[in-house]
Amino acid sequence: MSLVHEQILIRTGPRSGLPVIVAVHSSALGQAVGGCRLWRYADWQDGLTDALRLSAGMTVKCAVAGLANGGGKTVVAAPQGAELDAAMRRAVLDDVADTIASLDGVYATGPDVGTTPQDMAVIGERTPHVFCKPAQQGGSGDSSPATALGTLAALRAVSQRLHGTRSLAGVRLSLVGLGSVGIRLARLLSAEGADLLVSDIDPAKRAEGGELGATWASPEQALTADVDILVPAALGGILTADVVPRLRCAAIAGPANNQLAAGAVADLLHRRGIVWVPDYVVSAGGVVNALARELRHETPDEAREHVEAIEHTVADLLDTAEHRQTTPAQAAMELARLRLSPASSTPRPTST
Repeated sequence: MSLVHEQILIRTGPRSGLPVIVAVHSSALGQAVGGCRLWRYADWQDGLTDALRLSAGMTVKCAVAGLANGGGKTVVAAPQGAELDAAMRRAVLDDVADTIASLDGVYATGPDVGTTPQDMAVIGERTPHVFCKPAQQGGSGDSSPATALGTLAALRAVSQRLHGTRSLAGVRLSLVGLGSVGIRLARLLSAEGADLLVSDIDPAKRAEGGELGATWASPEQALTADVDILVPAALGGILTADVVPRLRCAAIAGPANNQLAAGAVADLLHRRGIVWVPDYVVSAGGVVNALARELRHETPDEAREHVEAIEHTVADLLDTAEHRQTTPAQAAMELARLRLSPASSTPRPTST
């Protein structure tokens, strides 16, 4: 997918003094959507790199999921070591809201790393182009449960491919990262009877893993554990060219964004016979649920059906990849290009 973007806004927030970056990759299929990431970077340009990559990924995520939306991303690049008090956080959110409002509806944002549904409510005071506000304020709330449910659906499809059954009972999984999505996924997998290994950089998470009957390991041990499926659920970049030869899993499918340190790693995994399901497919449940609830005003049960349909999406991609002797990532990109090509022939007006 091209990294050529429709619009890139970089502003110094007049209240916060921090760089506010909004990257709109594509609105060919409809309004661009993507989370607001508030993170610390050694250099603000690292935040720009994140925004460009993540917004392009959102375009593919929406296209493969069959959504009538494009991809965008907001990144606020705080300096390393910065601590944001309540007043500073409010200033950041108001700066983000004004930047999004200036786009006149081309792009809407939601929570991401470093932001919450309550933060979206603050942004929503200045612009309507926001989703995942708390339920009591008219939004769909925390996207983590739907993201975890969509990941479970993807893992069912992978289990079907590996073992001939969609059941996850007894399937050996290594879950790397017990954040808001990871811990919810761990609970779902435990309830399914999976043989679960868990890890996190925070050793305090060990107790909760133990309550689920999971085995604890360090992130380094969990990454190369002898399991059926590796499930990355923390920050990205963990799959490197150096790591691939040490992997002992049959497949990789998890909700962490940007799992590959470089695109070529997908080919290295393929050569080793390891099935990698792209993260932008696995992690689509959150945005699928939010848009179903907030834009199409569907019931929770209807939205859940769309999230669980990720199982069929992954199964189709695996079938296509096997038939064409290619990778699931290439199959997903071909599907995204196919869905984007009719829309891209008719350019949509954008505001500047």
